[in-house]
Amino acid sequence: MRGNFMSDIKQVLVLGTGVLGSQIAFQAAYTGFQVIAYDINDDAVAAAQPRIAGLMKTYFAEVPDATQATVDAAQARLSHSTDLAEAVADADLVIEAIPEILELKRETFRALGDVAPAKTIFATNSSTLLPSDIVDATGRPDRFIAIHFANRIWTSNTAEIMGTVLTSPEVFDRVVEFAGEMGMVAVPIRKEKAGYVLNSLLVPFLDAALDLAAGGYAEPKDVDNTWRIATGAPLGPFQIYDIIGMNTPYNIMVNGDERARAHAAWLKENYIDQGKLGIASGEGFYKYS
Repeated sequence: MRGNFMSDIKQVLVLGTGVLGSQIAFQAAYTGFQVIAYDINDDAVAAAQPRIAGLMKTYFAEVPDATQATVDAAQARLSHSTDLAEAVADADLVIEAIPEILELKRETFRALGDVAPAKTIFATNSSTLLPSDIVDATGRPDRFIAIHFANRIWTSNTAEIMGTVLTSPEVFDRVVEFAGEMGMVAVPIRKEKAGYVLNSLLVPFLDAALDLAAGGYAEPKDVDNTWRIATGAPLGPFQIYDIIGMNTPYNIMVNGDERARAHAAWLKENYIDQGKLGIASGEGFYKYS
């Protein structure tokens, strides 16, 4: 839990209540921050409630120091909102975790900039886009940064932090400090790099796996078995896809080159259109109870 930290970040607003947005919000609340999770309408907020309930059970089962009291306290520190101006009114830090669509992120930060206090630091959790692609839409280039979390944030607890040439060094250091307070292993990225560290390694690996399956060379389960048996890795690439969920990689690939768009079309036809979105939907490349 939080102690007496030097950082003045006390209230956090998370934009987006999808799989990773819900995880970021709950982890921040679990480590002692007051958190508001924002989404665009009541239906989206309602859809987040089962995710939070699931996270409470998961933390209790998988986080070593979790007790019913700490999990309940995290829930008490987390609220939801569909009113952007109200949600950001006292926020020290905003973490955007909406779909990986550049113009949607830019529109969101433009709207946020119109209503946020001057003190508020803006951060994007984009997994592939550069912060410099977004920065001019924020209205506060010195207080804009990227902080990228891995899925299953309570165990895969890295936070990759990357600014632009316009990001204040003080803001950069403050966000690195915040990541530590939030229970993350902070990974400062010293220059802009699409994909940061994690996805610079992971995306080509997952892309190669899609080549094998979409190209008809091998079934997903056989690709996974080969990787696990030959390397000793705990998960194969298609198991990782199921954890991430299909929508995020689809949104990235559909805006890519011809090869990426072909992969996106295969994923949509064979999985997304059939409701096979990964663990969150109960089925992806594998079925889940």
